[in-house]
Amino acid sequence: MVRYDSPDTVFYLDPLYWETTRYGSDFGFEHYAKMAELAVSCSGKVVISINDHPDIREVFNHLNCQSIPITYTVGGGANAAKRQELIVTS
Repeated sequence: MVRYDSPDTVFYLDPLYWETTRYGSDFGFEHYAKMAELAVSCSGKVVISINDHPDIREVFNHLNCQSIPITYTVGGGANAAKRQELIVTS
C-alpha cells in the first residue's frame, strides 16, 4: 500500500475473516493491526470488508465502521447463513 499510496488512490481490502479456520492459512491478529495502521496513515482512501466481530471493531476503531446484513452462500446457497459484514472506511 505504501508504494502506491496517493490522494487519488482507493484501496479495497478483503482480508481473511477473523476467527475462521477454513482458509488453510495462518493470518494472525497482527496482520489486522498492521492493516488498520496502514489505513489510518494512507493519503488515499481505504475500504475494507470483513466479518463483524468485537475484536475487529476494536482494531479498526480509529476508522469509520458500518455493519451491514449479508447472506453467506456456499455451493449454490443450500446452506445460506445470515451474518453481519463490517465495512471499514478511512
